[in-house]
Amino acid sequence: MTRVCLIGEDESSLQYELLSRETARDALSTYDLERPFENSLAVQTVSVGAAVSLLNDLNWYLTRFVDDALVQEPSVSTDEWLSRPLAQELRNGTVEPEATAEFCKIYGLERIDAELDSSETDQSETAEPTHRLVEPLFVRRTGGDLPEYDLRDVEKTLVVRLTETEYTP
Repeated sequence: MTRVCLIGEDESSLQYELLSRETARDALSTYDLERPFENSLAVQTVSVGAAVSLLNDLNWYLTRFVDDALVQEPSVSTDEWLSRPLAQELRNGTVEPEATAEFCKIYGLERIDAELDSSETDQSETAEPTHRLVEPLFVRRTGGDLPEYDLRDVEKTLVVRLTETEYTP
């Protein structure tokens, strides 16, 4: 299954903005919503093509309320995400999966509340997320390795593969 994750802008509540509008609510109604990070929504789709189609359906809202739209395609990587433009190139066949790893941005994952107990770690629609994404570090993979995230002390990171034109060192 391919995952889509929308990261909301700091100034808005993404869940409210999407679910309070009929067209976006209808587009998302067939999916189980998750909140993997603070101010985010994620869904599982059947393919990268379905993920890109969903993002295209939500484009009006994405331009207004979303900082980043991510796609995770297991045939490319089980632990790294793709940017929306890279997912589109992959779907269109203009890039091969093995050619997607060079340009990346790495988000730090900062724990929201270190006091949460293990019974509150479910990431369903009603569960509160335990992490927020913090300032991305743009990196270039060399020799198969990614540089370490060093912008702040975080316990985890999230890697997003980019197109060359998105890469801004």
